[in-house]
Amino acid sequence: METALIQYQELVGKIPQLKKEIAKVIVGQEEVLDEVIITLLAGGHCLLEGVPGLAKTLMVKTISQVMELSFKRIQFTPDLMPGDILGTEILEEDHSTGRKFFQFNQGPIFANMVLADEINRTPPKTQAALLEAMQEKLVTYAGKNYALPNPFLIIATQNPIEQSGTYPLPEAQLDRFLLYIKLGYPSEKEELEVLEKTTGTYQSSPQKVLSGEDVKQLQELSRQVHLDSSLLGYINRLIRATRLENTSVSEVKTYVEWGAGTRAGQALVLCAKARAIVKGRFSVIPEDIQQLIYPVLRHRISLHFRAEAEQIDTDFIIRKIVEQVPVHAK
Repeated sequence: METALIQYQELVGKIPQLKKEIAKVIVGQEEVLDEVIITLLAGGHCLLEGVPGLAKTLMVKTISQVMELSFKRIQFTPDLMPGDILGTEILEEDHSTGRKFFQFNQGPIFANMVLADEINRTPPKTQAALLEAMQEKLVTYAGKNYALPNPFLIIATQNPIEQSGTYPLPEAQLDRFLLYIKLGYPSEKEELEVLEKTTGTYQSSPQKVLSGEDVKQLQELSRQVHLDSSLLGYINRLIRATRLENTSVSEVKTYVEWGAGTRAGQALVLCAKARAIVKGRFSVIPEDIQQLIYPVLRHRISLHFRAEAEQIDTDFIIRKIVEQVPVHAK
């Protein structure tokens, strides 16, 4: 028990240093960085939405560098085929015997961290191939299974503008993403710092802080984080409050077409535990739940036409649910 405690303290103690190394390259965006790290520790995948020019690729590449994880980027285009990301078999020849045989050539998905850039620009067939591999953590080709690396994290990006010629992900496939993270513009001070650092002679050199084995241990530790039964009940009531048949929240009754499934509750539990680790705790507090309920639920609640007409979004509905559902049951 004492050894496990020391191990926990050493690993968790590296997380502040991890953030410092990332900050050498990425200015600001602390909440988004925390949410990407939480996704990794919770063993899920995330959808990252932001306008072009906010350094999404650089952010993911830097996180992979400081964690000593392999990184690949796939640019999704309308002509991208499943074999382009998963891999394909090629005909090889044994020069000593002349025997010909097929050998599987791994695609770019075989990396610890994969940036699926603009996933909504590729047709559903290729999206489905990616999402299936993402869910199963393996690639099946010609009847054989090929395990993907561990740890494994897909970060898919979407551009909120230029929707023409895109293939929006169906709700059932969106549900496979643990978090839906929104990347906003930097503050004035942060943007000024970016301009100073990127237009002069400043050279950033982030150092490795965690290894792939460290990440796997942190993933195991995050599942052992204590979650009080009263907070588990709080999560359950929050999720059920998104559904028309269970809710007492008037905004849900007015604007929601259908609410979140049970997987949303599982995601919120896992992410709250992972956030506790990121914050250096071994116990979940209500703040963990109230912070993460937004990226957990915003792609799992469907609004009907009245919400769109009145420019109501899912974040507004979630805020009302958090305001009206008490932490402790009455």
